[in-house]
Amino acid sequence: MKNKYAETAEVFKAFCDENRIRILEMLQTGEKCGCKLLEELNVTQPTLSHHMKILCDSGIVEGRKEGKWTHYKISNDGRNNALKLLEKITSTKNTCIEKCCD
Repeated sequence: MKNKYAETAEVFKAFCDENRIRILEMLQTGEKCGCKLLEELNVTQPTLSHHMKILCDSGIVEGRKEGKWTHYKISNDGRNNALKLLEKITSTKNTCIEKCCD
């Protein structure tokens, strides 16, 4: 079982690659077949599979199998989770009552 830091890192790992950002941009207009993503990205099928595994493992993208191809779309639940995580890890906590440094 992953700890909360590993789970958070897995989500944000999905955003740390130029090709994955391009894939997410392509999926903004709706579900796409892996074959269309391959054409647009100009990468090999194993490279696309690697990127899609990271995106799907993060929960940001979900896929459904249709014949030999998988169709991908942005997951609303994954998107909402990423937004909540970003808010959580970037919100400030003003808990220091005393002067911390001299």
